Amino acid sequence: MSIEREKASGAVTVLRMAHGPVNALDLELLEALRAEIAGCAAEGTAVVLTGWGRALSAGVDLRRILDGGADYVGRYIPTLCGAFDDLFRYPRPLVVACNGHAIAGGCVIVCAGDYRLMADGRGRIGLPELLVGVPFPAIATEAVRFATGDRGVQEMLYTGRTWLPAEARERGIVDEVVAEGELIGAAVARAEQLAAIPAGAFWHTKWSLRGPVVETVRQRAQADSEMLGMWCSAETREHIGAYVERTFGSS
Repeated sequence: MSIEREKASGAVTVLRMAHGPVNALDLELLEALRAEIAGCAAEGTAVVLTGWGRALSAGVDLRRILDGGADYVGRYIPTLCGAFDDLFRYPRPLVVACNGHAIAGGCVIVCAGDYRLMADGRGRIGLPELLVGVPFPAIATEAVRFATGDRGVQEMLYTGRTWLPAEARERGIVDEVVAEGELIGAAVARAEQLAAIPAGAFWHTKWSLRGPVVETVRQRAQADSEMLGMWCSAETREHIGAYVERTFGSS
């Protein structure tokens, strides 16, 4: 099972990604996440999104990209963008409880939340895509800009640095750092607080805040088409292969 679902209360559903050791984002996990988010939206519950183990998510499963080739990438990237969009536009409160590392796509998932908590510890968060040699979808960059107030985003993207929880809090990537054992309880409490706001008033305000971001993403459709072409190219495949070799070796 790639997503575990638990009803924390009548108003809050906890979704926990449990997909391999670091919840790497492959096509199957993204499809499962989208299905669960759609189900929660239909039920009208607030969501706490978290992960198992040492990571919320380590980002794109690069080995699957290499193994699957252009056909897989052609299905994968639109699904990845769709998952980010589903989270960013979720109509009820979405609280992200970052239990550990949140790298690349994992960081974007964090930034999509209405409130973002991170467990204190050695987990790191950041956006190393350019170190891999791959471009960003519009929804990814815009979600990060929105979450941080566009503070330090250029540095994040250009350098690929990752930060520990306290540093992430200082940079506005997360709203709160809590003890590991208190993470889910604190996230559920925050989700319940937000869920107590009348649904219509909450969504109207959320859309007032996020609607302009969604429109910006829509206007960048041509850039996203070019981005997909880059992901499918032989050159990008070479960059990914070299990064995987440097980082993980040939095993």
